[in-house]
Amino acid sequence: MSGTEIGAGLIDYLAASPTPFHACAESARLLTGAGFRQVAETAEWPTEPGGYFLIRGGSLLAWSTRHSAGATTPIRMVGAHTDSPNFRIKPQPDLARAGWQLLGVEPYGGIIAPSWLDRDLGVAGRVAVRDGAGVREQLFRIDDPILRISRLAIHLDRSARDGEQLNPQQHLVPHWGLGDRPGDFRAHLAQELGVSAGDVLAWDAMTVDLQPAAFFGRDRELIAGARMDNLATSYAGTLALIRADRDAPGAPTTQVLALFDHEEIGSVSERGAQSALLMTTLERITRTLGGDREEMHRALAGSVIASGDMAHATHPNYAERHEPQHRIAMNGGPVLKINTNLRYATDAVGAAAFALACEQAGVPVQRFVVRSDLPCGSTVGPVTSALTGVTTVDFGAPTLSMHSVRELVGTEDQRMYADALTAFLCPA
Repeated sequence: MSGTEIGAGLIDYLAASPTPFHACAESARLLTGAGFRQVAETAEWPTEPGGYFLIRGGSLLAWSTRHSAGATTPIRMVGAHTDSPNFRIKPQPDLARAGWQLLGVEPYGGIIAPSWLDRDLGVAGRVAVRDGAGVREQLFRIDDPILRISRLAIHLDRSARDGEQLNPQQHLVPHWGLGDRPGDFRAHLAQELGVSAGDVLAWDAMTVDLQPAAFFGRDRELIAGARMDNLATSYAGTLALIRADRDAPGAPTTQVLALFDHEEIGSVSERGAQSALLMTTLERITRTLGGDREEMHRALAGSVIASGDMAHATHPNYAERHEPQHRIAMNGGPVLKINTNLRYATDAVGAAAFALACEQAGVPVQRFVVRSDLPCGSTVGPVTSALTGVTTVDFGAPTLSMHSVRELVGTEDQRMYADALTAFLCPA
């Protein structure tokens, strides 16, 4: 597939994935179309070789045992995360001020708040709905522009030229109607779902920028859109696992894809990278292959994890903020992320495994380090490395405007990203 074809697929994936819950559903749709079967955590798992996946909230784990040689077969795993910074609707959100109806929200993750001002916003997420004597989960999305966080006119704050000072509690409250009495979010959500307001018991609801992703630039060599961090990796990883399951590798491997929720807030949850989800799943996969914990640990000792998160491309207007010896070019290929203080998990062995995968795929590899006088970000790589004891490499695809409401990636990078991950899962 060409970069344009992969890019178009990414644009469709982003459109289908306004929240982590929807991203898991979209990856599940793609996997199911490729012959993977969903399993329930409460059920006994099949023992026949094949492709399978499970979903826990906004996290998805998928795997293929089709090319395994037994329970001690080394594992090749691609990790990523499904969540992105946004504003999330509070449990009692309805308020009114100065003749406006507003909706209380809380910032989630490292949000760049000014990028959300004056945008047309919808709402999407998951609702817990009464179902007889029980509860059912239901995904929803409201794609109408019902929310907006309006910027203060510069005439009323001349200091805004020097940078806006935004208090999340006071200044980042979206309005969605006019009136001296608060609106009713629960009733509006119930109407969208076709249920009574009393049956809407709780929600995980978040704001969504409604401008669709699109090819960008004079030669369409870029893609602009929301949630590139980290749905671009989630999409590339899903494609890579489908390809790896279809095409027999040169060496026997058990191939795993782990898409975790809650990376942006530290990964500590029942479905985040610091949970028991990964190790529990790996142990159960081992049992389907006829092994036990001893054989699982033997398999892990020969395994490699590639932890994917987007990487900082060198910004043309702020080149001095980047390490001068490690320029990262858009459409320059996948990026190895290295930090000696292990904010990234990459070591020489993991870096070599990923470099060989890029070589096998015929794509170039770039290497990123942060300036020595700036702090370094992190991702799920160090977490999964510590939990599993497996050699881990952190990598990404070049990005500008990371954590903005609208980010920028290279079109050709998306092809190289998917090709490199496919080769990583299928080592020659």
